Amino acid sequence: MEHVLTPATLSELRRPRPYPAVSVLTPTHRRDPYNAQDQVRLRNVVAEAKRQLEADPAVTRERRTEVSGHLDRALAEVDLTHAEDGLAIFAAPGEHQVWSLARPVPERVVLSDTFLTRNLVSAQTAGQPFWVLSLAADRVTLWDGGVDRVSAARVGGFPLTRRVENFDPERRQRIGDTPSAFQETRTRQFLREADIAMAAVLRDHPRKLYVTGEPAALSLLEEVGVTTRDAVHVPHGGLAHGTPETVWQALRPVVEEEARRSTDAVARALETGRGRREFAAGVDELWQSAREGRVRLLAVEENYRVTDRDAGDHLIPAEADDLGSREDIVDEIVEQCLETGADVRFVPDGTLGEADGMAGVLRY
Repeated sequence: MEHVLTPATLSELRRPRPYPAVSVLTPTHRRDPYNAQDQVRLRNVVAEAKRQLEADPAVTRERRTEVSGHLDRALAEVDLTHAEDGLAIFAAPGEHQVWSLARPVPERVVLSDTFLTRNLVSAQTAGQPFWVLSLAADRVTLWDGGVDRVSAARVGGFPLTRRVENFDPERRQRIGDTPSAFQETRTRQFLREADIAMAAVLRDHPRKLYVTGEPAALSLLEEVGVTTRDAVHVPHGGLAHGTPETVWQALRPVVEEEARRSTDAVARALETGRGRREFAAGVDELWQSAREGRVRLLAVEENYRVTDRDAGDHLIPAEADDLGSREDIVDEIVEQCLETGADVRFVPDGTLGEADGMAGVLRY
């Protein structure tokens, strides 16, 4: 299953496909007892996609058979033991993809000539992904971080390793023949190579970066590197050889403090926007502003979901089964704001007070 949505990947997903390009969305659950029903629900929604293919007169028999086969193969690739909050399956002639999402999605099936990407974009933004680069003299490991976990990242050539002959830092420090492995020329070159590799990763996958290591390692990297100088440095050794859980526990307090600072900064920006009469709040007002490209900063409470219906010049509340209802209107607004260059931030529930789950600062 896919997890990392890069600009290049998103562009590829959005390109037109031969009809039908099928998008299947379903909510999933991380824990018992709710995740026990996910497999049945997933099979049912895939069956509904096949039913719609069967009923669509614009889909030839050969095309229907091909796309149905891709749906079956996608279903076989789903691993619900590592489920997050949502799942997206994309299938079209000649291809299929499965995406795990760290944000709930409405259950739906869409047949079109493009894939439905707004839920992926919103989930990726809400997940606030980050990188963790962990340093050691013989290994540099890259970790893929999210809301509540990290996992080993196999991109950009990471993990980087090198053989160190008779490497025993504690023994060498006791006898005094090498105060620190991070004074060796070969170690300097090794960390310089890690910095260059990290620069390439950030070009393709721009994210916030945390760097962990002994103080001597962090100091050396800052001296020999360029890309990592603006990263958040966390003086904690041993994580280059650690487990994902060990890394997460070391990073968690730092990540949470950074999140609090970000939320405070968003609150100040909204208050300033209100004073300048550049403030907007609520899904209806922000939906219109987003379509006009007027939103500069969008703040969304993490679990804010609402179902509305397009009444022409505004949105009105609706039930999920109402004709023309849009259960993912929040994700649609998020994607539209990102498309027009807005800064989109997800904040804890209750942060926005009377703003009804969503607020923004306008450009004009």
